[in-house]
Formats: sequence, C-alpha cells, structure tokens
Amino acid sequence: MATQTTSAEQRSFSFLQVAIALQTLAIFFQAVTAGLLLSSSHGEVLHGVGARVMYGASMLYVLAAILAWRPGGGAPRPILYASGFLVLASVQVALGIAHMPSLHVPLGVLMFGLSVLALGQVLYARLSERSGNRS
Repeated sequence: MATQTTSAEQRSFSFLQVAIALQTLAIFFQAVTAGLLLSSSHGEVLHGVGARVMYGASMLYVLAAILAWRPGGGAPRPILYASGFLVLASVQVALGIAHMPSLHVPLGVLMFGLSVLALGQVLYARLSERSGNRS
C-alpha cells in the first residue's frame, strides 16, 4: 500500500512539474509573439492563440496542484500559488482585450518571473527529495 501511495505522489508531482513547465513555456511564447505583433501580420493571430494556451496552462496548473496535494495530504500552499496565478492570468487576458499595453506588458513580465520561480521551487524540492532518499 505504501508503494502505491509513493508512486501516486511521484506521478502527481511530475504532473505538477509538467503543468508549471507548460505554463512557463506558454508565457515565454507570449513574449515572443508580442514582439511579432510589431513586425508581422501573423503576430496577432499567434498571440491570440498563445493567450488561450497560456490560460489553459494556468487552469492545468491549478488542477495539478490539487491532484498533487490530495493523495498525500501535503500542504495546500501550491494550490494557493496556482489559484493566484490563474487570477493574474485572468487580469492579463482582460488587459490584453482592453488594449492596455502599459499594464499588460509589465504584468506579463511579472507572470513569467513568478512562473520561473514556481518551476524552480518545484524542481529544487524534487532534487532535494531525491538526494535525501539516496543518503
């Protein structure tokens, strides 16, 4: 039974890693396509598609955080982070639709930084867990 719980926790944990990595890549893609808005007619379409993917990745991050917490009974803090990020993504989408680049761009930079920090935190915890098991 303990082996099943451990493998379930590992699966949830790697799902969380994948969700955060996808979110980070989607936000980076948004930065690239924002630059394309200035130089290409396809930039607007790519940025719009990327916005939908980024929002979906934020929702996936919330789901992954819930699933990682639920089986192991761990701390609910990642759910709080993921939910907060989903709120930021919602504000970001609203600012983009309202064509308010003076707020949209800095919030995008902040979101990318926070997403990289969250990914680093999860990866660091994973590395710490692995090195603790080998000792």
